[in-house]
Amino acid sequence: MKQNVRAGLMLVVAALVVLAAFPAAAKVRGRVVEYRDGTVTMKGYLAWDPALKGKRPGVLVVHEWWGHNEYARKRARMLAGLGYTALAVDMYGEGKQAPHPDDAAAFAAEVMKNGDLMKARFMAAMNLLKDQSTVDPARIGAIGYCFGGAVVLNMARQGVDLAGVVSFHGSLATDRPAEPGGVKARVLALNGAADRFIPPEQVGAFAAEMARAGAEFGFISYAGAKHSFTNPEADAFARRFGLDVAYDSRADRRSWAEMKRFFQLCFSGGNLPRSGST
Repeated sequence: MKQNVRAGLMLVVAALVVLAAFPAAAKVRGRVVEYRDGTVTMKGYLAWDPALKGKRPGVLVVHEWWGHNEYARKRARMLAGLGYTALAVDMYGEGKQAPHPDDAAAFAAEVMKNGDLMKARFMAAMNLLKDQSTVDPARIGAIGYCFGGAVVLNMARQGVDLAGVVSFHGSLATDRPAEPGGVKARVLALNGAADRFIPPEQVGAFAAEMARAGAEFGFISYAGAKHSFTNPEADAFARRFGLDVAYDSRADRRSWAEMKRFFQLCFSGGNLPRSGST
């Protein structure tokens, strides 16, 4: 009898330890939201912590070239756990997802080749986020992964009024470079040093462009990290499709920590992190 009681107590203690280790996850709520870009229905996902009172910064999450999927939603929930209201956006319409890299490339190209379409869809999501009762519309940021990283950088280039944008292994190239004085957002690009999709000359051109524009920007390169280093599914994509991508848990953790510091500075004031390698 005593052994059974002792075992039961141990299970209760273990459960309490687990709950204490993940307090934010227990509080965060998420729901699917629909909004429109013209005649196209966009399907996003909103995440927030209802235990927090008052308005807080909002952060947009732009998906990889695979489309609006669970990975983007997970990142939105993680941001909500940090005290933000986050919206995982839909850049393709109808929540469309790509089953194969060929489809992903076609979907991404449709948006990337049309800067006006890209901006319209981004702004539709941004306006929805600003309208949330938990959001301070004067404090909006954006993050993006792969294709999404390129999107948020291009929104900064086009002068969208954002506090800051963070690109995770996103393309740095553009055919619409920033004009001097045209970048309102602070910019942070987090890159894998072994990413063959983003060659050194692209990095150099990006840094020169940001400097010419007078933008406040930071750039960090992670040694040995390949493209998609933040996505745990990258290794499976590499095996299935022969893509030169790989998950890197160390770079994932470090880049997320850099993003956290960056937004703390953007939403409260302060100096940007220095560019460099780690």
